[in-house]
Formats: sequence, structure tokens, C-alpha cells
Amino acid sequence: VQLQASGGGLVQAGGSLRLSCAASGSIRSMNLMGWYRQAPGKQRELVATITKGSTTNYVDSVKGRFTISRDDAKNTVYLQMNSLKPEDTAVYYCNAYRVVPGNVGNYWGQGTQVTVSS
Repeated sequence: VQLQASGGGLVQAGGSLRLSCAASGSIRSMNLMGWYRQAPGKQRELVATITKGSTTNYVDSVKGRFTISRDDAKNTVYLQMNSLKPEDTAVYYCNAYRVVPGNVGNYWGQGTQVTVSS
């Protein structure tokens, strides 16, 4: 499975962006889809995840501001980011995780840069 992330850009604090992660194959088989981010000089951190059943989870710093969603028909996962803050500046990565008997698949897309100016 190949993942293509898009939607990053430069936005002022308080603004919004929507990231998209398009998969080359079906995401219905993925146990978990997620977004991670990595700021300069920092480790990559989990931002949000969504399960097959659309249960979501968020890191505390984005709760109430970010929303992860999925469209299985389009094989795409989204991250709606509102009320953006300068500390949200990072490269955002899409991830897909699948567990089947005898095999684990962990897939990453290329990053998309999000820059929030103060």
C-alpha cells in the first residue's frame, strides 16, 4: 500500500487546513489509520488515529481542534485542523497499520509540511 499525503501549507495562527491521505489500495483492511507529526529537532509524535470502526483518538494538545475522519469509498483519510497554533508547525505523516495472521504491515506516506505563523 502506498500513501500520498497532501494539503499542507502556510497558514496564520487561528486558521485551518485539511490534510488528505490517499491510499493506493483499500483502507478497509487496515486496523488503524493515523497522522503523526515531526517538528524540527523533535521526535515524531502521534497526532490522531482512527480504527476500522471509526473510533478516534487524539493527542491532548490537539483535542477539540483537530478531527480525523475516513472515507473508505475513496480510500482516503483526512485530518481537519482548526484553530491552528505556531506549535502545530511540523511535517505531518500519514500511517496505515494492518495485522493479519502471520503478518504485520506498517505503511508510511511522505510528509506534508504545515507551517503556522504567529
